Amino acid sequence: MSLIHALVAQGSTILADHKSGKRDFSQATQTILSKIPPNNSKLTYVWEQYLFHYISEGGFTFLVMADDSAGRRMPFAFLAELQRKFVSQPSSSSLDDSTPAYGLQGSFGPVISSLMHTYNTAPPSDELSRAQTELNQVKDIMVQNVEQILSRGERIELLVDKTDVMAGQATAFRRGARSVRRQMWWKNQKILGLGVVAFLIFLYILVAQFCGAGLQCGAGSDA
Repeated sequence: MSLIHALVAQGSTILADHKSGKRDFSQATQTILSKIPPNNSKLTYVWEQYLFHYISEGGFTFLVMADDSAGRRMPFAFLAELQRKFVSQPSSSSLDDSTPAYGLQGSFGPVISSLMHTYNTAPPSDELSRAQTELNQVKDIMVQNVEQILSRGERIELLVDKTDVMAGQATAFRRGARSVRRQMWWKNQKILGLGVVAFLIFLYILVAQFCGAGLQCGAGSDA
């Protein structure tokens, strides 16, 4: 899965978004969004194996979080088409600063979802070519490390998702350890049971040598 989380925002207010997959990177994208300057710009922020690409123009920001394996051409092609679809919406021209957070989630959220699905499965080749041309022409689409724009506290917030994954891995390890202990306990019980059976057989053979197969030692001496 290349594109993970995409959104449209007005300033730092998210108007609509969509997440693909089970992991929640909302805190990370919100933190990145708050650091985007108000002027028109295009930029890529790098955080570990993830890239945050955005286009900011006319007071609106179009941002997508993607795996680094997606490169830059495909995410920027997605953002360009997302921007065109948003601008073509009749409601986009009437928006003002009073629009509440997620005020367009119902109308534009499905558009983001559909577009993400398209670009995650079969991105249009003509859009990719257009994005590559724009990347070659526009020199201000720079790459910057997230660590350079975040404070210590914000860095901790961004690492929450990573901590959650580590906690999940620890839980899985504990479950695996309990399963191994149960398996070892049953194995030990089987060995103990086989040992008891072997001892009883050995004891029977030993007694049978003196008393016969019927183990009638007393009956033989009385006769």
